[in-house]
Amino acid sequence: MATVPADPEALSQLDSKALMRLENEIAQRFMGGVPWGSVAWGLGNLVVWLSLWPLTFLGILPLWVAFPIATLNVALSYLPSHEAQHDIIARPGTRLRWLNELVGFVSTIPLVLPYRVLKLTHMEHHKHTNDPVLDPDIRTKAPNAWAFLRNSLAYRQPRAAASDPYGVALARIGGPQAALARRDALVMQLGYLAILFTAAWTGHALEAALLWWLPRHIAQTYIGFFLSWAPHHPAQETGRYRDTRGFRSAVGNIGSMGMQFHIIHHLHPRIPLMRTPAAYWALRPVLQARGCELSGL
Repeated sequence: MATVPADPEALSQLDSKALMRLENEIAQRFMGGVPWGSVAWGLGNLVVWLSLWPLTFLGILPLWVAFPIATLNVALSYLPSHEAQHDIIARPGTRLRWLNELVGFVSTIPLVLPYRVLKLTHMEHHKHTNDPVLDPDIRTKAPNAWAFLRNSLAYRQPRAAASDPYGVALARIGGPQAALARRDALVMQLGYLAILFTAAWTGHALEAALLWWLPRHIAQTYIGFFLSWAPHHPAQETGRYRDTRGFRSAVGNIGSMGMQFHIIHHLHPRIPLMRTPAAYWALRPVLQARGCELSGL
């Protein structure tokens, strides 16, 4: 089993190949197996969110109680699909592949983001992190948190000038999978609007607004901040060890949805989310030797 030299000076003497070998050997310890916690998270979160609709429509659960639960549900809906996007739940051709795809497809229904769109564009993000043209997530770049918030709200206005970066990425990728992704996006968006309009038409506009429309906007901002802006800020550098950082969040690792250690995900995407903190602490001396930005962690 690979161990990090106790003497930091000894670690600094290793050449790039030796550091890479040590890094990979340590990272391998945290890979493998089904991340059942993420599976339960993705499917359970969806069930809870779906249950809010009949509970509020029937007057069993007050809307003021359901609203914060719905907001939490939508904010939590992305990361289980993210595990599936990287085939962490089950690799292609394995016995539980259907479970990987099920979690990937259904967990982001509350967010109204199709699995195929997310998977294709997220792979582009990994290939081109912080590239001003090719990274689909580059528009979250902002000089500070308040600027990010302003931009996030501005991009969602009806007359926003900015183009859809995911749509641009899909057009650039091309091929049948990108076409299927665009179809999924159209179907999901039309379904979302149809449900909102039907709810309003039948006298449930407030329920639709507070169970889906507003929670979705809040979640989009929260996800964009912690999953994109914070781990890549200031988003000016590219390269394996410089395009992502470790950082200490004021709301902790749980409040930031595990993104304090997002640098581990970019370096070793096969490590499940719930193991990234342990992987970070095991790899931290190597990351320091590589010159990574760890911002007080």
